[in-house]
Amino acid sequence: MTPSLLSPESLGDALRSSGFAAIEGLFDVGLLQALREEALALHSAGQLQAASTGRGAGKQRAGLRGDSTLWLDDPACGEAAGDFLSALDELRQRLNRELLLGLHEVEAHYALYPAGAGYVRHRDRFRDDDARVVSLVCYLNPHWPADAGGALRLHLPDGPRDIAPRLGTTVLFLSDEIEHEVLPATQPRLSIAAWFRRRV
Repeated sequence: MTPSLLSPESLGDALRSSGFAAIEGLFDVGLLQALREEALALHSAGQLQAASTGRGAGKQRAGLRGDSTLWLDDPACGEAAGDFLSALDELRQRLNRELLLGLHEVEAHYALYPAGAGYVRHRDRFRDDDARVVSLVCYLNPHWPADAGGALRLHLPDGPRDIAPRLGTTVLFLSDEIEHEVLPATQPRLSIAAWFRRRV
């Protein structure tokens, strides 16, 4: 099932009631287009690297996910990444006001999935670290065809929900509660993944 997209004003209520929100128009389209251009330029320059899962001794670089990433606070990133991190921090403050989550910081990276790549079903919280509270995915793909695949699939109590990776769509969900996966697509797929963290 594909959920209808909410207005930005409904964000807090949706997270409170169902643990996730799929929103259209949370961020300025001009900024999202600039982020897309920056990410593609960084990819062309070889700055995005194969992503890993886990951390420390449990880190894996293959098998579970197929994207390449670069953190937005990396020196190679430019003005668009800095502007988006500022927007995420404003959103962090809003989530604290509306939901009293105690969010202390936010981390984010570009993610580029080549055609055919995905990310298996998982949760976003590490086994030995409960700092991540809210996960966010923001899509940077204009004119995404309906039959191209690449959806984010949320596994919810009432069944799976698929969200297409179209430019301007943002999904937020509780990191420790919502299992999710990235379905393979027939063309490259670009997004930003972010996590709002509490102090531990």
